[in-house]
Amino acid sequence: MKVIALALLQHLRALAPGFLLCGVIALSATFVAEHYGGPQLLYALLIGLAFHFLSRDTKFRPGLDFCGKTVLRAGVALLGLRITFSQIQALGWGTGVLIALGVASTIGLGLLLARWLRRPVNEGLISGCSVGICGASAALAVSSVLPQTPENERFTLLAVVGVTLMSTLAMVLYPLGAHALGLTPAQAGIFFGATIHDVAQVVAAGMMLSDAGNTAAADSATVVKLFRVMLLMPVVLLVSVLMHPPTELGDDEAASAPSVPLVPGFLLAFIVFMLLATSSLVPSALATGASTLSRGLLVAAIAAAGVKTSFEDLFKLGWTPVLMLLGETLWIAAVAAVGLPLLF
Repeated sequence: MKVIALALLQHLRALAPGFLLCGVIALSATFVAEHYGGPQLLYALLIGLAFHFLSRDTKFRPGLDFCGKTVLRAGVALLGLRITFSQIQALGWGTGVLIALGVASTIGLGLLLARWLRRPVNEGLISGCSVGICGASAALAVSSVLPQTPENERFTLLAVVGVTLMSTLAMVLYPLGAHALGLTPAQAGIFFGATIHDVAQVVAAGMMLSDAGNTAAADSATVVKLFRVMLLMPVVLLVSVLMHPPTELGDDEAASAPSVPLVPGFLLAFIVFMLLATSSLVPSALATGASTLSRGLLVAAIAAAGVKTSFEDLFKLGWTPVLMLLGETLWIAAVAAVGLPLLF
C-alpha cells in the first residue's frame, strides 16, 4: 500500500508544474473574459502561446501532456450532463433533420476541401467537425482520437483559433441580419443554434434578440445547439472506429502494438452522463456545476495546447486551413438559411 501511495505521489509531483501552469493560464483567461468581455478559449490560447518557452523544460512536459489529453477528454465527457432526450424531442423532426443535414454536409465538405487543397484527411475531419458541431470542443475531441502527430496538433490549434474568431464574428453579425430580415425570435434562435460554432456565442447571439421576459430566441438557440453537441458523440465514435480499424497481427506484433480502444472511455462517459441527465437523476445545481467544470477543463486543455505550440509551427500551415474553415462556415449558414423557411 505504501509503495502504491509513494508511486502516486511521485506521479502527482511530476504532473504538478505543467498542470499548475495550465490552471493559472485558465484562471487568467477567465478573469480577462469576465471583466473585459471576449472569448475565454481564445484568451487561454493566446496566453498559452506566450509561455511556449516553458514547453522546452522537461519539468513542465508531463503536466502539459496530461492537460492536453486526460483533462481534455474529461471536459468533453461532462458535456453529456447538459443534454437530455426530451430537449432533442422538443425540436421536432424537421429541425432535427435540418441540423443533422447541416452537420453531415459540413463534415463532408471539409473532407472534399482537404482533398481539393491536397491536405491530409485528418485536417478535413477536424475542420469539418469543429464548424459543423461545436467549435473548439469538437476540434479537440476529434483530434484526441486521431494519430497524435505534431502536424495534427498544429492544425487543431489553428482550427481552435479560426472557429473561435469566426464564431465571435457570427455572434455579432447574425443577430443584425436576423433583425434586418424580420425573422421571428424562434426562427432566429434556430438559425443561430444551427450555424454558430461555440455554445457561449450561440447563447449570446440569442440574448441579443431577447427582450425583457421574452427569451424565445435564446432558448431555441440553446436547445438547437445542444442537439449539435449531442452529435459530437456518434461522430467522434465513428471517426475513432474508421481511423483505428482492427488489423490482423501476429503474436509478436500484437504484443508490441499499442492498445487502441474501439470506443474511447470518454465517449462512454458522455453517453452515461447524457442518460443520467435524461433520467433526472442529476440535480440541476450539480448539472450546472458540471457544465462550469467542463468549460474550465476545456480552457485548461486549450492552454496546454497553446504552450506546446509555437507561432512558427502555425505559420507552416499556410492559408489553406483558413480557407477551409471559412468555406465550411459559409456552407453551414447557407444550409440553415435554405432549410429554415421549410420549417415555418
